[in-house]
Amino acid sequence: MTAAVEHHHADVSGGWLRAATFGAMDGLVTNIALIAGVGGGGAGRSALVLTGVAGLVAGAISMGIGEYTSVRTQNEQVAAELAKELRELTVNPEGEADELVGMWVARGLPEPLARQVADVLKAHPDQALRVHAQEELGVVPDELPSPWTAAGSSFVCFAAGALIPLLTYLLGFDSLVLALAVGGLGLFVTGAVVGRFTARPWWLGGLRQLALGAVAAAATYGIGALIGV
Repeated sequence: MTAAVEHHHADVSGGWLRAATFGAMDGLVTNIALIAGVGGGGAGRSALVLTGVAGLVAGAISMGIGEYTSVRTQNEQVAAELAKELRELTVNPEGEADELVGMWVARGLPEPLARQVADVLKAHPDQALRVHAQEELGVVPDELPSPWTAAGSSFVCFAAGALIPLLTYLLGFDSLVLALAVGGLGLFVTGAVVGRFTARPWWLGGLRQLALGAVAAAATYGIGALIGV
């Protein structure tokens, strides 16, 4: 007798991981680029701190609102499609069952078995709706991401990421190179942590984020140097 094997999977349906990752990376890159641009123009420590804090607050609010609106709109669109599917299941259950049979047979399931499962689902509208949503829309109705979770994750992680390149100035140092180095370290560490979530090599994820942040910082530093204070 073969023993059952337990599989443990990460929660990928709650909507927090993507928002948190995007928020942290965006916060880091945004404030690193802002500080590099203003610093490249010759601004002093006070102006850099003001720029960084303003970028942190504005960016965190914008990210939170953006994530909430995006996820809420997506969920509302899914709800509309589910309502349409429920009407079809009520008005034309045979046609919807035939639709499922056709999809399953196309994937290699024997037609008699596919027909048997589809007929059983006709007697259970809630499960039928769930199956149709998964097959046709690619979503699980009761596992949709929370807009509040996405917004909160994005807000907090953006603020945390944006704070990192500001740390040296807030601690009293007045060195643009040091601030950018700390920001670069933050990018590398964040990229490495994300790599652990996705089973990619941690060092590859870290170097990728560091390289992307360096490109953004170089671009804004060059523009700041050209324009000046």
